[in-house]
Amino acid sequence: MCDCQAECGWLAWGMDKDIYDPAYVADLFDRCSGNYRRWSAISSFGFVWLWRRQCVSRLIGQRQIARIRDGQLGDAPPPLPVVVDLMAGTGEVWPHVLKALPRARIRAIDISPRMHREAVARLHSGREGQIEHLAANALQDILPEGSADLLISTFGLKTFNPSQQTVLARQIARLLHDGGSFALIEASDPKGWILRPFYRFYLDRALPLIEKLFLKGARDFSMIGDYTRGFGDCAHMAEALRAAGLNVAMKRHFFGCATSVAGHKPIAPRAVPH
Repeated sequence: MCDCQAECGWLAWGMDKDIYDPAYVADLFDRCSGNYRRWSAISSFGFVWLWRRQCVSRLIGQRQIARIRDGQLGDAPPPLPVVVDLMAGTGEVWPHVLKALPRARIRAIDISPRMHREAVARLHSGREGQIEHLAANALQDILPEGSADLLISTFGLKTFNPSQQTVLARQIARLLHDGGSFALIEASDPKGWILRPFYRFYLDRALPLIEKLFLKGARDFSMIGDYTRGFGDCAHMAEALRAAGLNVAMKRHFFGCATSVAGHKPIAPRAVPH
């Protein structure tokens, strides 16, 4: 199938069911919540683990960059940072966050109630008090303005269309206080990569067949093919974040099979005394 035919097939399917509708997304992840952790690692050949770790590294790096003012490091970051995890799923990024920031408090937001139950069931022993769960749509005003020291999201962006990404960017800017940093990473469509046809064959043809054979005919995880084709990469999200007033840097991972955006909310200039 050529790219044009595949794109038309995706659009036709999307006309039947709006894959970006919050109710559809919640139901999709409710269905696959029980197998999410194991199957996402297997189907990505372990890359999701690496990409989550790289996303946290970008978050910590931006945390340091945000402190630089007038060529010098400013105040030290808070010892008990609040980390908002958007589209948190079953909390696969938390081990990386807590390794980098052992005293962090995580406020996890996800639209799927079953994803939250799965996350609660496998919370890290002794760290239950550090993690708060909110079953909610990340596009809505769930948390107060300026309540996040850091913000992260791993593999949830693709479930938002461009207009929803614009709303999400404004929410991220609202949640971060001045000097707060963020990092988001998403599986992407590596256009221009010489091996892209094989990558697309795996997502569009092989993965649905594997899921059908091993997960009782389900077509939930293989939706990543539809979502990555519609998402493309983080370019639109990067522009939306800049338009929301944030400093942003975009990065490609493994030839563009994933892309990430990281940055921080600028600190207002110091008032000049008269």
